[in-house]
Amino acid sequence: MNVYIKGMGTISPQQSWGDDILLLHAYDYRGVLLSCIEPEYENWLDPRQLRRMSRILKMGITAALIALREADIELPDGIITGTGYGCLEDTGTFLTKLIENKEEALNPTPFIQSTHNTIGSTIAMLLQCQGYNQTFTHRAFSFEHALLDALMTLEDSTAENLLVGGVDEVTPASHAIQSRFDIFRKKQASTLRLFQPMRPGTVNGEGAAFFVLSTINDSKSKAIIEGVHTLYQPSVKELYDSIHTFIRERGYTPKEIDFVLYGKTGDRKTDKTLESIRSDIFPRTRKGNFKHLCGEYPVAAGFACWLGARMLSESRVPEVISEKPLSEPPKNILIINTYFGTHYSLILLRSCRDII
Repeated sequence: MNVYIKGMGTISPQQSWGDDILLLHAYDYRGVLLSCIEPEYENWLDPRQLRRMSRILKMGITAALIALREADIELPDGIITGTGYGCLEDTGTFLTKLIENKEEALNPTPFIQSTHNTIGSTIAMLLQCQGYNQTFTHRAFSFEHALLDALMTLEDSTAENLLVGGVDEVTPASHAIQSRFDIFRKKQASTLRLFQPMRPGTVNGEGAAFFVLSTINDSKSKAIIEGVHTLYQPSVKELYDSIHTFIRERGYTPKEIDFVLYGKTGDRKTDKTLESIRSDIFPRTRKGNFKHLCGEYPVAAGFACWLGARMLSESRVPEVISEKPLSEPPKNILIINTYFGTHYSLILLRSCRDII
């Protein structure tokens, strides 16, 4: 059974919403923190509701509404959300007030809105969707597990359309805490030159990406999701074997993969394994990268999935993505993502241009 991407909504550090040509003008950042380019939320949400919404809620809900409008669907059969860290801004606000007020006279709103499932539940309340609703908080596998749940739900139930997404934000406090682990660079003159040269650390990012997935193919279909697979702290041999098995079970050989989209971060240590995969498994396959555009965060695979589906639906690979010019557009794209060398995921997308 094929599962089609019918609508997509993405808010990221790039111009990923609206009707602009895909990455026509890629944004180049100076520094190590990439913040989202946000739309005018008043165009999507009631101003009275916006007053009570945190930034991550605005991003997640608006991305979901954009996806639903693109798919021309008002009410999905279910909502599945993935988030690695949840609503960090509200969590920080609650903990700060907890200390300042000595655990007395606390405003309950930040606590209520700090839970990980706030995003999915708020979308459901706005849409009046009483169907299946699930939130995955599996760190860097959160989006992938939401995607896996959606694929299994569509295959096993009567659901025809599901809203699936991943959302994570970065705040000054969270960036300061993470920076203590020396995972981010101290400075970066140009994020578009993140890989030149390779050196320790990467840049922090954030984003919201939602997709309407359906078992029905029509003119709205953008791409087919052929499969998703995750691996935690695999050995090099386990990783190699899993990649070979993953593409073989879907009827491909390494030579038949048209394009590989790598989650390189610019970190010399983390990217070493991805470089080995490129040379050992896909030496002649056309390739590209995406984290110089969005930064590193737990659900960055959602941005990659949006990017891959857009490239397939538009039959075009932007120069800022591909390492070399392409003579013809790809018919399938394999996303190989990693999160600081511990979490690895594979997502295979296929064009639906030839599907009747």
